[in-house]
Amino acid sequence: MSSLSQASLLHRHKGTLFSAMSSKELLDSLDSFDAREDDIFLVSYPKSGTHWVAEVIENIPGAGITLTYPIEWGDISKLEELKTVAKRRVIPTHLSYEMTPVSVKQKKCKIVYIVRDPKDTAVSLFHYYRDNPNLPSPDTWPSFLELFLKGEVVYGSWFDHVLSWEKHKNDKNVLFLFYEEMKEDLVKTIKKMTAFLGISVDDTEMSKIAQNTSFSEMKSNAVKENCDPNHTVCALTSDRNLVFRKGVVGDWINYFTPKQKSVFDELFREKMKHSDVGRCLEEYGTQMGHEVDFHSLQRSA
Repeated sequence: MSSLSQASLLHRHKGTLFSAMSSKELLDSLDSFDAREDDIFLVSYPKSGTHWVAEVIENIPGAGITLTYPIEWGDISKLEELKTVAKRRVIPTHLSYEMTPVSVKQKKCKIVYIVRDPKDTAVSLFHYYRDNPNLPSPDTWPSFLELFLKGEVVYGSWFDHVLSWEKHKNDKNVLFLFYEEMKEDLVKTIKKMTAFLGISVDDTEMSKIAQNTSFSEMKSNAVKENCDPNHTVCALTSDRNLVFRKGVVGDWINYFTPKQKSVFDELFREKMKHSDVGRCLEEYGTQMGHEVDFHSLQRSA
């Protein structure tokens, strides 16, 4: 990535890289955001499944919600626009816990945090950087992976982001979801999420939601709805065609060399040695295709 392209497309806020799609003024003003007690926040590191969860929630009949654009997207006028949303707001964001507006924490808004295997996340983010004109195009996969491991990509280190939210995994207003679990049993994930949000859905409706929000269905719909500005769920682009690429679990194996895997795994073990999220992801990696008890993460403190 040339320093020139980086300079025009990215900027730093509190040490973390952000896209120019998030203005400095807006990021500086996030703590002025007035959260409502019934707000729902969809939080994740980029390329972890936020769009997927957003689609699921939007497909819940009679939920009485409005999916908004991300809280860190655009300029400062966007914070004022969010005030005009009359229904219960579902607000996506890729912000770390520390950068999340104070009022969200004070009012204990419902927070759904989505986690995805970091190797798959890195590969997906690499393609996102390559295809998204709002991000500087990386020269090669090895050079991008090096930046990813250093946290020199948008929203910083995957490890720091996940750990910042994991500290709050036992808070009653926080629900952790795993991308891999959604791929394995979407109906089970929908049940967990609707129960958490206090929305009543019967089994027939759940099956229908799962069918309507399968990855292939969403990718197909993205083409049809690409011009709809109300579906700007990512603060890095409003082009929905860029969002849904493969959605495959384990695609990283087609990119990582044995040495890259070894370096990545060593860093993962070091950073995530005390992490229940890390344990769940490692279990899934060794038991690929078998049932993993992701729900054990959400045990009471």
